[in-house]
Amino acid sequence: MENPSANNADIISITEAKKILDVKMSMLNGSTLEQVMMNNASFKDVCITGLKITDANLSDLEIEGAQLGGAYIHNIGMPPEGHPAYNPTAKQRPLKFESCDLQGSTITDCNLSGVNISDCNLNGMKINGIDVADLLKVYQKQGE
Repeated sequence: MENPSANNADIISITEAKKILDVKMSMLNGSTLEQVMMNNASFKDVCITGLKITDANLSDLEIEGAQLGGAYIHNIGMPPEGHPAYNPTAKQRPLKFESCDLQGSTITDCNLSGVNISDCNLNGMKINGIDVADLLKVYQKQGE
């Protein structure tokens, strides 16, 4: 992260306050937000490469028209056993991916039970080393 003082930037500290920020055409490189509630916040036409979000509730998050190349999304879901917010009866609400280019992506050690994939290009897609297109061809032949 950049050091704000090295760039002659003002450091503004907001603690235990209720504020609505209207920020436009600004450079906020190196900013840190901790224990912040930003419900219904909106980011439009922003460059936030290198953004890291940890220990966050992102329910109902919508990302549209974004470039996510190189993104690393991991440990997503309900808090695990041992976490202070763990609730054994809580269920993860479904996620929805629509009109996404995921070619070359990797999905590892994920619970995909009940996942529905429809109207997608599956050429070259493999599950545990098995080509899905070939698998579907075999399945379709068995149904004839």
